[in-house]
Amino acid sequence: MQPTGAAQGLITLRTSLRPGDLGSIVSLHGTLYAREYGFDATFEAYVAGPLAEFVRSASDRERLWIAEQDGRLVGCIAIVAASPETAQLRWFLVDPAARGAALGKRLLQEAIIFSRSCGYHSILLWTVSALAVAAHLYRSAGFRKVEEQPGRRWGQDVIEEKYELALN
Repeated sequence: MQPTGAAQGLITLRTSLRPGDLGSIVSLHGTLYAREYGFDATFEAYVAGPLAEFVRSASDRERLWIAEQDGRLVGCIAIVAASPETAQLRWFLVDPAARGAALGKRLLQEAIIFSRSCGYHSILLWTVSALAVAAHLYRSAGFRKVEEQPGRRWGQDVIEEKYELALN
């Protein structure tokens, strides 16, 4: 995988899981979303359950990318099969210490390229309206918002948003 430069050191991407990776992904999601958006611990469970199932049911048409800097997880993204024709983008996150180095854009590009190579016709993702920077990144990659669902999740009032990208 192509390294990306950042302030502290080189950022590398890998797709092979190592012991501790899942815990680090769940922990980073939990602490970051609590700090930046006030989400409670139920958000960690929302990440942990499907992430564990993803690992247990490994498939050639699904992949998780881990971004590391100086041996520390600083980002991730995954593609899972929502259906035989539709990929779902999940667990997309960049640590604040690694932001500004185009890591989010690089991770998103990797996921799109992989989805095309697997023959998916489209990619969907769910996010919340508070993640304006992420939404801008999705739109710049060609995703379009197709649905909104207001509700209360993870201890907060949120507006969940569904985005889709046609790959054909």
